[in-house]
Amino acid sequence: MRLELSGDDSVIVWLTRIDKGNALSFALMDKLIDLAHLLSTWMDVRAVILAGEGKSFSTGIDLADLNNPKNLKQVAWELIKPFQSKFQKVCLVWRELPMPVISVLHGHCLGAGLQLALATDIRIATADCQFAIMEAKWGLVADMGLTQSAMGVLRADIVKELAMTARIFDGQQAFDYGVVSHLSDTPMEVAKNLVAELSSRSPDAVLASKRITNAMYHTPATTLYQEKLWQIKLLLGQNRKLAVKKAKDETVKFIGRQFN
Repeated sequence: MRLELSGDDSVIVWLTRIDKGNALSFALMDKLIDLAHLLSTWMDVRAVILAGEGKSFSTGIDLADLNNPKNLKQVAWELIKPFQSKFQKVCLVWRELPMPVISVLHGHCLGAGLQLALATDIRIATADCQFAIMEAKWGLVADMGLTQSAMGVLRADIVKELAMTARIFDGQQAFDYGVVSHLSDTPMEVAKNLVAELSSRSPDAVLASKRITNAMYHTPATTLYQEKLWQIKLLLGQNRKLAVKKAKDETVKFIGRQFN
């Protein structure tokens, strides 16, 4: 991760795990959460831009970390603890920042990467950027704050369709769905121009607009609990194991639904 001071009193947060497609490792999640908390105390920062170095914004969660037996206890605790998990906080913390957060998206914006982007205030992407809510492919459910970040951004039927199918879609489709705010061949340039426009307004008025708009689509914290509860069920179920096998062998068949 790299922090860059930019024009108009803004900062750019760069994801720099280029060799891993900017996959979100557990360590990177901790760093992003800590940085967001720090940025919330910087009273002179007018906007934050979140972007990825290399060929992609983010290819999702780091599966090597997620599937590492050494991390099993940590994952279990994150799912059962009675407040936001690390996986939810790394996304939702950007919604709480007292300044606009703009994500610049290119290459791939998959799974955890898409949930991170959805938690930003404005999303600017290239038309060929690839998007997906990937969790269903692995027999899981999106559990990184999607129940809050997608509210007011996407229609419920669109969320259901994308989450249920794990379908990959491009930037133009993302724009049509409402996943992204703007399309551009030069998304960073567009982001910086928007920052310049925002910086011409009172920072308190900008903050108030962010807060009241988020309040329009407030969802109770119990939705985050539901994300974790269903993830636990799926992890314990047989179809999760079959989904992992099916990702490598399309002939694998699922058993009947185990839950109601």
